Amino acid sequence: MKIRILLTAMAALAAAGATAQSAVDAYSVTPSELRGTARFVGMGGAFTSVGGDLSTLGQNPAGIGIYRRSEVGATVNISARNYSTATPTMKIDRDNTKFYFDNIGYVGTANLGNNATLRSFSWGVSYSRLSSFERLGHGYNGTTDGSMTNYIASFTNGTNAADLRFGEKYNPYFDSDCDWMSILAYNAYMINGDGVYNDKYKGLYGNNTVGDAEYTFRESGHVDEYNIDFGGNISDVFYWGIGFGILDMEYNRQVYYSESMDKADIYTLPSQRTVEGSADWAMNNSKWISGTGFNVKFGVIFRPIEMLRIGAAIHTPTWYSLNHQGGATVSYDYYNPGAPESTNPDTENPLKGNDYTGDENNMLYSYDSRLNAPWRFMVGASLYIGPRAIVSLDYERVAYGDMWVKSEAGNYGVNIESNENENTDIKNYYKGANIVRLGAEYRVTPRFSVRAGYNYQTSGVKDAARNGDIEVVTAGTDLSYNFTNTTQNISFGLGYRYKAWYIDATYSWRHRTGSFHAYTDYAGIRAPKADLTENNHNVVLSTGFRF
Repeated sequence: MKIRILLTAMAALAAAGATAQSAVDAYSVTPSELRGTARFVGMGGAFTSVGGDLSTLGQNPAGIGIYRRSEVGATVNISARNYSTATPTMKIDRDNTKFYFDNIGYVGTANLGNNATLRSFSWGVSYSRLSSFERLGHGYNGTTDGSMTNYIASFTNGTNAADLRFGEKYNPYFDSDCDWMSILAYNAYMINGDGVYNDKYKGLYGNNTVGDAEYTFRESGHVDEYNIDFGGNISDVFYWGIGFGILDMEYNRQVYYSESMDKADIYTLPSQRTVEGSADWAMNNSKWISGTGFNVKFGVIFRPIEMLRIGAAIHTPTWYSLNHQGGATVSYDYYNPGAPESTNPDTENPLKGNDYTGDENNMLYSYDSRLNAPWRFMVGASLYIGPRAIVSLDYERVAYGDMWVKSEAGNYGVNIESNENENTDIKNYYKGANIVRLGAEYRVTPRFSVRAGYNYQTSGVKDAARNGDIEVVTAGTDLSYNFTNTTQNISFGLGYRYKAWYIDATYSWRHRTGSFHAYTDYAGIRAPKADLTENNHNVVLSTGFRF
């Protein structure tokens, strides 16, 4: 086979179906994690009504109205993660330890007098790492019910084979509106015509086929937020705040997927039919998403009596402007035991021999999109028991089902006119997630405090998508996706104050479950999948001054 090296640094968006931003991408880049100062994490993030902490700049901006003095502080995080991937035939554990600079901030306060209605006015700026995309997994399914190639064939049906083939002056990635995965699979002989119709296809998995699948995925990247907040104190009863967030996001995903099959339906020439043979193929996918965003936060805290505070905040969607890039390479090895060996194989028609291998690369796509991340709504109440104890409780709703995407022009100005399918997919796959936060702090002495917190988040994925009752569509040539189930955080912390200086330390354990899907379930066929478990051990250290 003539190997076409088509992977270029920057190439055109040739097909809306191939590269339009998917609902899966939107969910992947909008996670919610418990991160912040050591005091904030130590109390489970239950600060909607507490305030008075640098992390509240990114949660409830009314929290800076609680300040009576100015503050500057910083936070670091040492994170040790254990990743477990469990499949029907194996379980693999991996460890990864990283150091993060999680937070730095400043709050300035002007006290206007106890006799004034507006008793203080505060302003603040902060940097915070909202989330880290670090995740990895490896799995093996010893027996499969089908093949990714059969799924690709199912959505390629109806496409004329001539539109998928390369010609002397014809490049299907540039010159057609065919799905990029269909083009790649056709030219790597993963899907084949039926010998009669030019627009009907079948994959490698036939009636007698037995096969297995192996996969590895790795995610990396981050979401960072820069906050600018303003707030005030009205009569020590009502506190208000408004915040503006500027976000920087980078998401990287690499997926390796392979299948090995015996008695597979492989294509041969010149007969233009399939015969039973062996088929081994592997695909490497890379995806990069990066961009910036902006949001606005509004918040209030009400203190009707000395011992009670009630808080609420609303975050607008983060309006992201994103760039997407990605590409894939397929390596294959097919064997037809019934064909005679060729000592001089025809490189233009490798399927005439009995053993043929090759590589096929698709072009590196690049396109821009807009994403409206979820609305966030939170309420909380805190009880102050004398001068020493605080107990706080928060509830937050993250409206994943209300996300909205719009794909825009590719490098060659090819506009995607409609995003109705992607936004319908968001409604079908996702729902609102609920977060409950519980925190407590006890001041053992005027200088020394102990803290504890619990944080629980439900999944934003609907059962129909998680259980394979509906088809889950992805973008580009990466047909795999990850779903998150539940997330729990348990934390314990210590705090020490000496005059204007403070230092806080917290240990936090996060337990998150989810699933990896090599491709979507379809037509009653279950695709290879794995259950994922992540245990994250964090040591969070904060220090700062109030003046």
